[in-house]
Amino acid sequence: MGRAKEILVKVIPAKVANEFVKKHHYSGKVVNNSVLHFGCFLDDKLHGVMSYGNSIDKSKMVDLVNTGDKTKNQKWNEFLELNRMAFDDYLPKYSESRCIAISIKLLKKNAPHIKWIVSFADGIQCGDGTIYRASGFHLTQINSKAEMLRMPNGEVRHRIAMHTDRELVFEMGGKNAGIKDLAKHLNAEIMNGSQFRYIYLIDKNCSLNVPILPFSKIDEMGAGMYKGEKITLAERQEVK
Repeated sequence: MGRAKEILVKVIPAKVANEFVKKHHYSGKVVNNSVLHFGCFLDDKLHGVMSYGNSIDKSKMVDLVNTGDKTKNQKWNEFLELNRMAFDDYLPKYSESRCIAISIKLLKKNAPHIKWIVSFADGIQCGDGTIYRASGFHLTQINSKAEMLRMPNGEVRHRIAMHTDRELVFEMGGKNAGIKDLAKHLNAEIMNGSQFRYIYLIDKNCSLNVPILPFSKIDEMGAGMYKGEKITLAERQEVK
């Protein structure tokens, strides 16, 4: 573990977190739904940020996990999405998984109503979720149609994220515009690749309502990605 044990993880203001994310996250963008930000400090300086918040399409997420005999309204606030992780190159090996583990411990202690976490790995621009697998998350979906668009200015956006753009929603006649219609309307390019959904059960009394996929499924589908480059899990092990 080395110096990763020296990392201090604590809650930081949104302004500080967002500035770091814009500088160090591959997308260069923050998620407006983020409500809780953890900073990762080493040698008294900020070197990583993890932002948690509500899922944009929360109604589709809420029933992924069984947290007991409750109504959907009761389960509505029992989970968060880890929607941004950004780390610089200063942190030593294994820092990311350690930081996630500490943030989960802090959630468990200070927000016991949060039973589980969902997060997504972007296999188009980044990777297939190495950090999540190292942190004990379950792989529960590989979406080979990730519905990502590259705008004429080079910006990459997900179809679901566009639902927050009220002007665009109005132009398209509602929230259910398909990816092809959006691409045509915006003169954008549909990007090929996969998105990976990972779930972590904080409360071990909870259970998944969806199957757990073996990590080998990533290679079976030819969906392996690492730092934006196509690579299998086996090849990644050989590199190590």
